[in-house]
Amino acid sequence: MGSARGEGRRAEILRAALEVIAERGYRGTTLGAVAERVGLTQQGLLHYFPSKEALLVAVLEARDRWDPGASARSGEAWPLELLGSLVEYNAMRPGIVQTFAALLGESVTDGHPAREFFTRRYVQVRGSMAATLRGEFGDRLPGGLTPEEVAPLLVAVMDGLQYQWLLDPESVDMPTAFRAFTALLGGSTPE
Repeated sequence: MGSARGEGRRAEILRAALEVIAERGYRGTTLGAVAERVGLTQQGLLHYFPSKEALLVAVLEARDRWDPGASARSGEAWPLELLGSLVEYNAMRPGIVQTFAALLGESVTDGHPAREFFTRRYVQVRGSMAATLRGEFGDRLPGGLTPEEVAPLLVAVMDGLQYQWLLDPESVDMPTAFRAFTALLGGSTPE
């Protein structure tokens, strides 16, 4: 098997795993279900990913690579306006947001295979958000807090809005609520 073919097969497995996790959650996902979706036996799937945990971590890493907002989490500063566009984009793909939210929620339990991934990811995200805030406001926001003090709040608003929107999309307008929060950061009221 050539490496290009192997990489293509791995990508196919990752997409199928993302779909199965979105449908069943991580705990309800089996290697057999993922293997069946891509026309492999469970043993064949284990050739590409030696365990369910390895597959999960690979899915999360691939999701960040596929996601256009990944650079917003890689330490790069994005203007707040572009973060607002990312929130709008996420509102158009509930399946991906639901999968991410479910895995994030599950990852807080002891021994969960995604815990290290999310812990590392949040360190990067907070750094990126601090850089974004510094680019917008300098060393102090209008309320007097530093970008490092506000970064965890910005991340909490983004993630919290996703959970609220997933639970009640008719009542929670994620992009509008996020714009209102960023207006508050700047010391103004939303338009």
